[in-house]
Amino acid sequence: VQLQASGGGLVQPGGSLRLSCAASGRTFSSYCMGWFRRAPGKEREFVASITWSGGSTYYADSVKGRFIISRDNDKNTVSLQMDSLKPEDTAVYYCAATTRPGQTNAWAYTIWGQGTQVTVSS
Repeated sequence: VQLQASGGGLVQPGGSLRLSCAASGRTFSSYCMGWFRRAPGKEREFVASITWSGGSTYYADSVKGRFIISRDNDKNTVSLQMDSLKPEDTAVYYCAATTRPGQTNAWAYTIWGQGTQVTVSS
C-alpha cells in the first residue's frame, strides 16, 4: 500500500478543512489507518485512527469533538474532517497505516504518506 495525503491549506480560526488520504493497492481494507501531525518545533503526535471496517475510531483529546475520521474501503480512502479549527491545529498532517487497531504510537505504523500542510491563521 502507498499513501498520498491531500486537502491541506490555509483556513481561518473556526473554519473547516477535510483531509483525504488515497491508498494504492488491493490490501487497503486490511489496514487500520491513522492521522498524525507535526507542528513546528514539536514532536509528531497522534490525531485519530480508525479500524479496518471503520467500526471503531480513536481520537486525541485535543481534537475530540472537532475532528472526525472516516474511511471508504471501496474507494481506498481515509478522510479527516476538521471543524472548529484552532491556530494550535497548525501542522503538517500525515496519514499512516498499521495492522493493529487502536494504535496511538507512531512506531506502530509501518506505512506513511507524505504530509499535507494545514495552517490555521487569521
